[in-house]
Amino acid sequence: MTSGLSLPLLQWLPAYRREWLRPDLVAGVTTAAVVIPKSLAYATIAGLPIQVGLYTAFIPLIIYAMLGSSRPMSATTTTTIAILTGAELAIVAPNGDPAMLLSACALLTLMVGAILVLASICRLGFVASFISEPVLVGFKAGIGAVIIIDQLPKILGIHFAKGSLLHNLQEIVTGVGHLSWPTVAVGVLTIAIIGGIEKYRHGWPAPLIAIAVAIAGVTWLNLPAQGVELVGAIPSGLPSFTIPELTLVKSLAEELWPAALGIALMSFTETAAVGRAFVAPGEPSPKPNTELLATGAANAAGALLGSMPAGGGMSQTAVNRMVGARTQVSSLVTAAMTLLTMLFLAPLLGLMPHAVLAGIVIVYSVGLIQPTEFRNILAIRRTEFIWAIAAFVGVMLIGTLKGILVAIIVSLVGLAQQATKPAIYVLGRKRGTNIFRERTAGDADDETYPGLLMLRVEGRVFFLNVEQIAEKIQALIAEYKPTVVAIDMQGVIDLEYSALKMLTEAEQRRRESGVSLWLVEMSSQVFATVQRAPLGKTLGSEGRVRSLEIAVERYRNMQATREKS
Repeated sequence: MTSGLSLPLLQWLPAYRREWLRPDLVAGVTTAAVVIPKSLAYATIAGLPIQVGLYTAFIPLIIYAMLGSSRPMSATTTTTIAILTGAELAIVAPNGDPAMLLSACALLTLMVGAILVLASICRLGFVASFISEPVLVGFKAGIGAVIIIDQLPKILGIHFAKGSLLHNLQEIVTGVGHLSWPTVAVGVLTIAIIGGIEKYRHGWPAPLIAIAVAIAGVTWLNLPAQGVELVGAIPSGLPSFTIPELTLVKSLAEELWPAALGIALMSFTETAAVGRAFVAPGEPSPKPNTELLATGAANAAGALLGSMPAGGGMSQTAVNRMVGARTQVSSLVTAAMTLLTMLFLAPLLGLMPHAVLAGIVIVYSVGLIQPTEFRNILAIRRTEFIWAIAAFVGVMLIGTLKGILVAIIVSLVGLAQQATKPAIYVLGRKRGTNIFRERTAGDADDETYPGLLMLRVEGRVFFLNVEQIAEKIQALIAEYKPTVVAIDMQGVIDLEYSALKMLTEAEQRRRESGVSLWLVEMSSQVFATVQRAPLGKTLGSEGRVRSLEIAVERYRNMQATREKS
């Protein structure tokens, strides 16, 4: 395997420290308290039997823990994946037949896994590089806001048909007059317990304590009689081995593949963004192609044991990291807790109020919103602040995938705008030195040479900016009226064909008007490109100079020769 696809398990497991075990155990158990109920809810969102949620919180976690490169990642499923899955299954199984739903779900999940593994083989993980840090800040804040708004009805004890963000906000405001005060008390108490423990007894398993208190309250105070809703009964038992029927594969594969492609993109985008969002200092950053392989294998294996499509979950990963997860062992502990739940603990977990789960999720989602980060970005670069806001607003208004795509598009448009405005500096020589620098009002004492225009171009010279470069150089030539234009090329990393053609034509026009063009201090790659192009012959050896110092010396010698003659 290449280094990009090396097995992360073999990297972190041999270096595992004994002192990491306790925080991993606590984090794994605590995260299980969030993951398991959420997975049950996601199964119902997708229109699937509730036990499918448990299967999704079992096998995918184990596979990802062995193959994934993000240490705190909780790879189960997400709201958006569940919604996309449910929408597609409703189309292929409109009658809601359980057998058809399970078979179609298995095929869809298997296709999602296959697409992700294929993308890994094709090394398409570079897509994650388009998610810049400001975009990530906005993405996290948007997801945090969406999660909080999504959980508020459970805290308030109100019910309504979920819709857009604005619809949900309107329904929450309308429903405040009909809230359940006992449910509010449970949710607020949960938030207070976790917040107090996190502040005054940091390191204690705050969510576990809150859950224990809530379950005790359910038993002693008969909270269901007060209108507090519980998670409810969960079917017990292990998943059975599932293979999609061949006839079903033939009839549904063509219909399912667009949805599988969209869910695969959603799964990877969320997993990549979540993985990057929770990298601790000193930890290796997640490797995009490894993440593709791990998420793909998790989906493929999960499909064979009855799970729905999986991906990196923001809220459960936030809980896992915030509680203290150090390595993927925490995910294995979460999977083990899921197994215990399937076999023994389902009745006990069913006593947990929905408001407790909502309180836990809200506490850890608030930390995703960092106003200070937005202020810091704005203070440094206004353009990247716009990217962050685009990601924030996009995620909230049009969903996770579309929102992040909008932010990526905004980023690319911004980069394209920057690329069309390349940096071109007029240089002077710091008096008494060999330092050549941009001429500014504060450097009026810098040496310049009448008839010699020294310029510096930086970055990649290609089709998007070549016309801008030509126009700027032409304007500077008209302003300074030189006989020699020396362009410092040490900051140019690449020359495209369009740029070479422009330089060739410009050199010919300048020569006809009595202006010589010198290219100075080219990198070996740029020099080789120029040599292969007609520009190399047009410039000749005289037009290629090793350094600005040599260019100045040559020009001064030329001027001295002309004066003598």
